[in-house]
Amino acid sequence: MALSGVRALLDRFGGRHTTDSADAVAALEKAVFAVAAHRPVGTALQDALAADPDLIAGHALYGLANVVLARSETLDGARRVLNEAEAACARRKEASPTERALVEALKSSAAGRMRDAASSLDRHLTRHPDDFLALKLSHAFHFMSGETDAMLATTERALPAWSPANAGYGFVLGCHAFGLEERGHFAIAEKVGRMAYDAEPADAWGLHAVSHVLEMSHRVGEGADLLEAARPNWTRCNNFSFHMAWHLALFRLEQGETDAVLELYDRDIRATPTDDFRDMANAASILWRLELDGVGVGDRWHDLRDIAFRRRRDMSYVFATLHYLLVLVANRDETGVRDLMTALESQAAGSTGDQSEVAREIGVPLARLIESFGSGPARASDLAAMAERLPSIGGSHAQRDVFLRTLLVAADRRGETRDLMTLTRVRHAVRSWDRFMTLLLRRKDGRTRNTLESRQIPIAS
Repeated sequence: MALSGVRALLDRFGGRHTTDSADAVAALEKAVFAVAAHRPVGTALQDALAADPDLIAGHALYGLANVVLARSETLDGARRVLNEAEAACARRKEASPTERALVEALKSSAAGRMRDAASSLDRHLTRHPDDFLALKLSHAFHFMSGETDAMLATTERALPAWSPANAGYGFVLGCHAFGLEERGHFAIAEKVGRMAYDAEPADAWGLHAVSHVLEMSHRVGEGADLLEAARPNWTRCNNFSFHMAWHLALFRLEQGETDAVLELYDRDIRATPTDDFRDMANAASILWRLELDGVGVGDRWHDLRDIAFRRRRDMSYVFATLHYLLVLVANRDETGVRDLMTALESQAAGSTGDQSEVAREIGVPLARLIESFGSGPARASDLAAMAERLPSIGGSHAQRDVFLRTLLVAADRRGETRDLMTLTRVRHAVRSWDRFMTLLLRRKDGRTRNTLESRQIPIAS
């Protein structure tokens, strides 16, 4: 149906656009594929907007990509792009369902309401389940918000509308596989993830889901082999390639190959000194894990310090803030730590979107624990409650494990056997026994080990 004299064109990924420019839609299709394959998207988006400066989805996707970067300046940029998207809507008089959903999601997320953004996309998907870009973005916002139930529910509702005939089918399977894995359905997650990667070799996210299954199931040799064999594919990604290398490093760490972990860190994980929060999280969390295992990391912490210090007052995303704090604490940067804590406590006292609530419920308590971690006994705190609230910071079980390990070590240092048992149960619920727990509990006396075993918590020999 024509909208205000402009045709409604359908892209191959199920998006509907009020434009007369087939060139703009073709360029946008390339951008959508790039989003799905974790490849650079900027050139394709520029081409789309050059072909039609009022391409609403082009503006919206540009803004949403800025939101996902979760830095203060990119959120400012997203709000500017929102104005352009709304102006384009006004000039077009009537937007398509795809365009309305994307602009509504941009409006919510640019205001710090990622959960609302995901919900608005989900409402759109109930009517248009074959709209791939909406599904991929909903998946991303649920993931960043720690809403694993909703992440899986979205793909479960949409999948009946999909088949191998749909462009993006493999990518949808990859999203579904990851949601299954995060909910602990490992066998079906692995099957679906492998189907996704077979259907779409560019689907690094499906491969990523399988690597999560293999980590949680303690099939570390298989995991390392899988990622090494797939290296030609995932190294074509944007900075997501650094994250895939991080997963490979986790497998090597679990095998006790710490020299290989440090080599991966230098060559792949921190190949480029970016200040993208995801790259900083990869770097900080692997170094923190190594040090918890008693492995020296040389001057690598120092190389991260300047970025963390610059970001010490950026409260765009609590998940990122906590990783910056790891860096500052590891560098014993008292000024940086103090400034970050002040900013985080201010965020928790406010009401600026989802992140104020996250800061209040888990960010500040966990940050206070980390703050005192390098300078002696941890502050008194409810470690079990922190573990229970940890998913709300977003990210995956694998990513949040650096904080769960920190809670376990804090309980151990304080001699709190009850907390240690509770935290061990929490962690064991989402992953098989691993090297970290073996090393931790080897330090415990026989009485504590017997207590854990009597509560049916397995102790590896």
